[in-house]
Amino acid sequence: MRLATLADGTPDGSLVLASRDGTRCLTAPVPNLLTAIENWDVLEPQLAALAERVEAGEGEALDPARLLAPLPRTWQWLDGSAFGTHGHLMQIAFGLPPVESDRPLMYQGMSDRFYAGSADIPFLDEADGIDFEGEFGVILDAVPMGVTPEEAAGHIKLVVQINDWSLRAIAPAEMKTGFGWVQAKPACSMAPFAVSPDALGAQWTDTGRVALDLVVERSGQPFGHANGGAMDVGFPELVAHAARTRDLVAGTIIGSGTVSSPDYAEVGSSCISEVRAIEMIASGAASSPFLQFGEEVFMEARTDDGWAPFGTIRQKVVPA
Repeated sequence: MRLATLADGTPDGSLVLASRDGTRCLTAPVPNLLTAIENWDVLEPQLAALAERVEAGEGEALDPARLLAPLPRTWQWLDGSAFGTHGHLMQIAFGLPPVESDRPLMYQGMSDRFYAGSADIPFLDEADGIDFEGEFGVILDAVPMGVTPEEAAGHIKLVVQINDWSLRAIAPAEMKTGFGWVQAKPACSMAPFAVSPDALGAQWTDTGRVALDLVVERSGQPFGHANGGAMDVGFPELVAHAARTRDLVAGTIIGSGTVSSPDYAEVGSSCISEVRAIEMIASGAASSPFLQFGEEVFMEARTDDGWAPFGTIRQKVVPA
């Protein structure tokens, strides 16, 4: 099942079922994805039936220009940091001591807006250290407090691809307060299609990982193609961690954190700050600049046969 949201003048857009090739769609029986995920048990069979019909050739032409983020806004966005290599390199980049904890790392970010994957992204100042972070995420139905990872796996209903924008010059000051990020973490972007885990086949592993290469380009130049299967903990563990002391409302999105690989010398990275940390290790100083106005970021997860299940993020950084 592959879902998308079309711009229709409302904040949450109009939900459609999209074909695998992205050329056709059928209107869903509910107005938007947030409503669908809140009523998933009842609606899933209807959505699955529509997905089969659109794949069989039914539906109207899908206009890519109308595609919003699958969830243009939602109740909660919790971003993990599940790739140990990325965490280690960030400690070097920001001069931080190792995190002495056996708990997954996670913070609560801005959820009232997710940019479309084709939108230009406005920023106030290049000096804030504009960076991208390519990652995967899952959309949940209602999750009760205290679930186990095994139970949590059943609450993962859809998978998405995310660009978690970051302002690196602001982040260190906010981290030192101990209260978490606000200014350093503006709205994220989301690729245009949300897919059911089964649509990914073997690339959705039995441990709840997206085992796909995330191809990243900066201004037309190859940047990285790390694989999401390298998570130190899978999404079920992240969901269980988030629900340890509270229920999670339907529509909660949980992110993997920046996709990263121990083989970064061969496969590259999914954010600039990680590359700068690698440069620090190699030469003692970072040389790669953060994004400047007018630069373009491209992200696309691909299966072995070249299919991009989530579609493409292609965005330009512009002055606000």
